[in-house]
Amino acid sequence: MPLSAGISRATITPYWGVELTGWGYYIERRWQRIHDDLHATALVCDDGSRTAALVAVDLMVVDRRFTDQTRSLVHAHTGIAPDAILITCSHSHNAPAAGGLLGAGACDPVYEDWASRQAATAAIVAWHKREPVRASIAHGDLAGMTYNRTRAGGPVDTRLTTLRLDRTDGRPLAMVVNFQAHPCVHTILRPFDVTRDVPGEVCDHIEAALPGVTAMYVQGACGDVNFLPEFSTPERCQEPARRVAKTALAAQSAARPIDDPVVAAMSQLARIPTRRWQYEEIDHDRAEALRRMASGDISGWQETIGRAMTNRPLDMVARHGGDEHKAVRSMARFHIEWTDQMLADYDTRPEWLETEVQALRLGELCIVANSSEFFTTLAQDVRQQFAEKCGRAAELMIACYANGRIGYLPDVYDIERRTYAAYQSPKYCNQFPFVAESGPAICAAMLDVLRQCQET
Repeated sequence: MPLSAGISRATITPYWGVELTGWGYYIERRWQRIHDDLHATALVCDDGSRTAALVAVDLMVVDRRFTDQTRSLVHAHTGIAPDAILITCSHSHNAPAAGGLLGAGACDPVYEDWASRQAATAAIVAWHKREPVRASIAHGDLAGMTYNRTRAGGPVDTRLTTLRLDRTDGRPLAMVVNFQAHPCVHTILRPFDVTRDVPGEVCDHIEAALPGVTAMYVQGACGDVNFLPEFSTPERCQEPARRVAKTALAAQSAARPIDDPVVAAMSQLARIPTRRWQYEEIDHDRAEALRRMASGDISGWQETIGRAMTNRPLDMVARHGGDEHKAVRSMARFHIEWTDQMLADYDTRPEWLETEVQALRLGELCIVANSSEFFTTLAQDVRQQFAEKCGRAAELMIACYANGRIGYLPDVYDIERRTYAAYQSPKYCNQFPFVAESGPAICAAMLDVLRQCQET
């Protein structure tokens, strides 16, 4: 079966005045410098009867509106089915977000619409540029670069997976790299710079090593995993990208060709159980916030409002220029606004969350996606069951921050401890919190779309 593919890239660097997302509450972090441009990179694959598109955008997150609008534009100009278009984010914290997170970066609808059109343009141009290709897949292991930030010695996924597409004359066309690690290396060093962070640098290294190739980075299940803190220094900040790229290139030297490059896509809505906030929880947050806003009292905030809202309370003070009163006011403001949102439809909101899971297939390679900041134990469960059902010859990429935004999806360990990911994230996503059954439910849905893709 012949395989054709095209790849294209468009710039989505924000114009002046757009805020960056994901580094604190009401900081008004409008960018000051462009360290490197943000991109939307799209790969379109066609087996002669079915076509699918993978679009990687250098945004922190995207919402359903961005996803639906981008898919609609691509479908209108190419005919690719909307549910065969996967849109995933690098999750750079030095980029804007489409749809945003409450208090963590103001939305700019004009920029978001433009970025959506640019992402669609990349996919449309890639579709027009299709040419015959040969595909190969490989994986490597990259240990010693990451850590689990929610528990000492907690699990990380060291597997790195690659897809390479070569033109019929052997020249490289595209390379996709999938790895798990929060891209916050440059956020600490240059918080007011626009940058793709490690995912962009990985692409730069691969493109330098393989002239003519266009590289894509697909962010994995890194809800609880970061690159090691020592890399966020001027002396060592380049190391993660170099190591990721080196591992990806080394893996490809022993790649296996995809002999039957069938293209398939499957998408479905999964109903994920949540629990209703208790009125006592809402009233507690609201009462403290109103009291502190009215009185200016900041006593004991690190053990109450600070502990609930951030992993490192004193970091919030530093990010507000060392002004402790300003930091506490911003957290109090957040609590008032999130409870306003929640109380607006509290009684009528269903006690479950509907979210998309999706899978794309290219021969023995599958990419499975969800909209969360997925935790490692859940991703490892999906990976293990996929391997057991599909055989070790099959390769799996796990794409998160895809096709929407539902915040952190923690495992039971974090849910039981009411951690930042389990207890605070639902607030800035305006959701009910997840429960112990939430992770297994989304894992089951992901395995179901994978099964359907494999049967196509």
